Amino acid sequence: MIRRIAISDEPLPLSLKYTDIRSYALIAVFVLLDVLVPWVFHQFHLAGATYLPMHIFILVAALAYGWQAGLIVGLLTPFASYAISGLPLLRILPQIAIELSVYGLLAGILHQKFNLRIIWSLLGAMIGGRLALLLAILFIYFVSGEIYSPLGSEASPFLAVWYTARQSWPGILLQLTLIPAIFWVAGSFTVKKRAE
Repeated sequence: MIRRIAISDEPLPLSLKYTDIRSYALIAVFVLLDVLVPWVFHQFHLAGATYLPMHIFILVAALAYGWQAGLIVGLLTPFASYAISGLPLLRILPQIAIELSVYGLLAGILHQKFNLRIIWSLLGAMIGGRLALLLAILFIYFVSGEIYSPLGSEASPFLAVWYTARQSWPGILLQLTLIPAIFWVAGSFTVKKRAE
């Protein structure tokens, strides 16, 4: 019973080939989408820390193309976003880069190596990403004595992560519904196309 719930019958993700130019083009498309979607959210005054739009295509890249794609997109996205829009703020950029890289890495590993269903891979990546954010905030706190979180200065690193996680529930729910739906639609389209 647990095996049916947790283990995926879906094929493993496509893999990146570092000698194929299409792999680099896909990475660039995912990074571009991850910069564009938060920009659109900000145009409608929807807070990035609440809806987490930058996370969506990092997770999609990891689930579709494996941990390497997730890691690369997760690492490049915050820096590309900062270069284009100035967000995330420079003082939290390293923490966000670490968090998003871990999101991509774990989502890809859990789906590709452990063959977990998309929903469980997402949940594992979200937990791991928040733990990585906590470690990054703790490291900066011990080095500089300052706490930088996406929500501003808090009393302790643990409170910073707690407030960040608490504020991001709408984004977590959005990811847990939108990303499996993307894969369901893509899978339905692929099956329909093969039948023709």
